[in-house]
Amino acid sequence: MKFIHISDLHIGRRLGEYSLLDDQRFMLGEVLDLIREEVPDALLIAGDIYDKTVPPAEAVGLLDDFLTEAAAMTRVLLIAGNHDSPERIAFGGRLMEGAGVTVCGIYDGLPHKVTLNDAWGEVHFYLLPYLRPADVRRVFPDADTETYDAAFSAAVEALEIDSAARNVLVSHQFVSGSVRSESEIVSVGGTDAVDAGHFDRFDYAALGHLHRAQTCGGDGDAAVHYSGSPLPYSVSEADDEKAALVVTMCEKGIIEVHRHPLMPYRRMYRLRGTYAGLMALDFYRDTDYPDSYVQITLTDEGDIPDALYRLRTVYPYLLRLEYDNTRTRTEFCADALSDAGKMDPCALFASFYKQQNGVEMDAEMQEYMAHLIARIFGEEAAQ
Repeated sequence: MKFIHISDLHIGRRLGEYSLLDDQRFMLGEVLDLIREEVPDALLIAGDIYDKTVPPAEAVGLLDDFLTEAAAMTRVLLIAGNHDSPERIAFGGRLMEGAGVTVCGIYDGLPHKVTLNDAWGEVHFYLLPYLRPADVRRVFPDADTETYDAAFSAAVEALEIDSAARNVLVSHQFVSGSVRSESEIVSVGGTDAVDAGHFDRFDYAALGHLHRAQTCGGDGDAAVHYSGSPLPYSVSEADDEKAALVVTMCEKGIIEVHRHPLMPYRRMYRLRGTYAGLMALDFYRDTDYPDSYVQITLTDEGDIPDALYRLRTVYPYLLRLEYDNTRTRTEFCADALSDAGKMDPCALFASFYKQQNGVEMDAEMQEYMAHLIARIFGEEAAQ
């Protein structure tokens, strides 16, 4: 049994002010070429098909073109991720099933299982879309669903897995101990984490949610893999090698995972130096920097007038411009020292969060942190 594992397409995403539809069209074309080359039994797409719950029309059209071509060559199994609208992903699912595309968007507590056969018998593919505790609680009101981990455990138990068979799980969750990237939605305190031990009863777990390819595992022999996003969606991923995973299963316990690199339409770089150095022809000549997404850090001691505009004459896909010099380092230290004592704990944590992640906390995160800090301070005052 051979299948290809990808995830986190985020079709319709923008990188700063730039649309990534051309990049995504090129990437999906590479996946189609890989299907033609490998002739797999299935293509697994482990969630975050779109970047937004209401994707733009161009994104819907691109996915439609891709699935039409992919389904003509192999069986396609896909689930909804946390960026997707389960209802929109599930729409037309019964019609698509007839065309060889199995979609699991809405969690209903039933074991969504697709069984394929090879020379060694059956392989069961279980589809489990992104789960929040409330999703599981709605279906199993008597189960322990207080945390993401408990809810996920209840959902896996409901699958009624035959451990003697070969079983594959397609899931979209954050596994404890895994490494996040800047382009992902971060849950405060890792409250959305699930334990890797839940995957021990599967022979392979095709995970989505994290944009950096990685493996994780519990105490068993399961192969638990994040394929990672097929494109870099933040500068923190500039050095990552993006790939699709080609998985070959023989008899139970024999699995081979091969990474097939995906070359981007435009690369991504972090450039650092003086303004004069970065603008010098000798620096960027014979490179693809001018045709790539770049973050630039200037080390000039003085600000360069209209630096962003002038740099974009050479680097039209400049995402972010920063300075790193004596002044900026001094200002950062001075601000941190002078403001920390004046800020309330919630504001102080929000400032720290922005420095660490490059984005503001959303309203849900702020509410959770305020509740947590109030409880901690209340417990301290009572002692």
